[in-house]
Amino acid sequence: MDFLQRYRAIDTRDPRFDGQFFTAVRTTGIYCRPSCPARTPKASNVRFYETSAAAHDAGYRACKRCLPEAVPGTPAWNLRSDTAARAMRLISDGALNHEGVGTLAKTLGYSARQLNRILTAELGAGPLSLARAARAQTARTLLVSTQLRFADVAFAAGFSSVRQFNDTMQEVFALTPTALRATTRDRGGTTGTALRLALPFRAPFDPGIFSFLAARCVPGIEVGTSTSYSRALGMRNGPAAFTVSLDPQRASAPLQLAIHTVDLRDLSSLLSRVRRLLDLDADPVAIDAALSIDARLAGTVGGTPGIRMPGAVDPAELLVRAMIGQQITVAAARTSLTAVAVCGQSIKEAAPGLDRLFPTPHQIAETGWEAIRGPQRRIDSIRNAAAMMASGDLAFGYGDTVETLEQKLLPLPGVGPWTVGYAAMRILGAPDVFLANDAAVRNGIKALSTEVTSGRPAGADPEFRLVSPWRSYATLHLWRAAAAPCAPSAPPQPATTRTREKAAQ
Repeated sequence: MDFLQRYRAIDTRDPRFDGQFFTAVRTTGIYCRPSCPARTPKASNVRFYETSAAAHDAGYRACKRCLPEAVPGTPAWNLRSDTAARAMRLISDGALNHEGVGTLAKTLGYSARQLNRILTAELGAGPLSLARAARAQTARTLLVSTQLRFADVAFAAGFSSVRQFNDTMQEVFALTPTALRATTRDRGGTTGTALRLALPFRAPFDPGIFSFLAARCVPGIEVGTSTSYSRALGMRNGPAAFTVSLDPQRASAPLQLAIHTVDLRDLSSLLSRVRRLLDLDADPVAIDAALSIDARLAGTVGGTPGIRMPGAVDPAELLVRAMIGQQITVAAARTSLTAVAVCGQSIKEAAPGLDRLFPTPHQIAETGWEAIRGPQRRIDSIRNAAAMMASGDLAFGYGDTVETLEQKLLPLPGVGPWTVGYAAMRILGAPDVFLANDAAVRNGIKALSTEVTSGRPAGADPEFRLVSPWRSYATLHLWRAAAAPCAPSAPPQPATTRTREKAAQ
């Protein structure tokens, strides 16, 4: 977006742009979100920044009225695959809370000085400033949503000391932690043993992602319904368990996150992973507008606006799940994963139904592979991949691109383009992956094509290139169409009906 487009966005106070850029006003020394209700400043006094960290470094403080830190993140970090985007994904996952800039730069393939130069040129701030902004955002969320002690808030947000926490909050918000906490009235955040937080998103939000996760839940590790999802997972400093839920009566209200147990040092990373799991930083209006251009998708997009792409809370686990689920039904994959899960670490029940962690690659390579059912070649492939991940010979994660993920995974026995594409969708949030050889995708295309009056749209592209770079979301719509029952008004077509029933199974 150029200056004029952004200025029009703040003049109309369009909330869709919240988190995608920040508006700084020279005469007041304040930066705001685009939808700030304050009077629109003169264009000559306005400067736009890609990140809040850049505004901090330029000497501006956050607006006390619109709270620009309390917004969804920018979807650009998934859409883009350059160094800046990869660095932002790792920083939001807490990379700099545990390791230094040198380690982050090495992970990305650069020197610390070169990484600092790249981020400053692209985003207006270096890695330390970006990490500080992320900590400030987490700290603000905890201050206004919970009754945690200030020391606990400081360390949970990733600060190394209470003094650093106090100085940063004063510098960013021009408020002490006490004053910032006093700005909210509703602060119930520690009901029982759960820490309760709100997760903002850009409307609309399709709750179908909860059903997607629920269908794949492994007993003891996950519990899912059509409006909630609970999960236990291993973090850097110990196990964590959470429940995220949607109020169906208040579809536009933030999701409610209840954290049942977590080491506070892992809290910021956990929040980042939950947001990635539910794709809460997406821009659904832009995605739906692009998908609706294709006649085959227009109807299903209109019927289910705001579809989200499920992410992954653990990249290694997702690869194991994908390899086990190849060429079998969801139900069969779930049965196999349930057997494998027995070798995972048992934990004290943090919430109903959550008493076990998904097995680590080491546990799968040692004993977990014995519970896998299917062709011996597939079992050997999964065991080999788990052993390589356990030894460190295979390392991948949120800092990869689709290309580097392909380079790392395709040479593995038993891993093909479908597995890599599926992993890229869920681990990286890659928005433009199209699984053309997926059986459900082909069935979805047939199902939607029959609903178009001409039977098949003229010149329809089988690769859906017209809706790029959002073909991952097109894949989700096609999966849903393949699983849907035949419309009552459709003429009886036994072959098509059998195909859809098979896909639904």
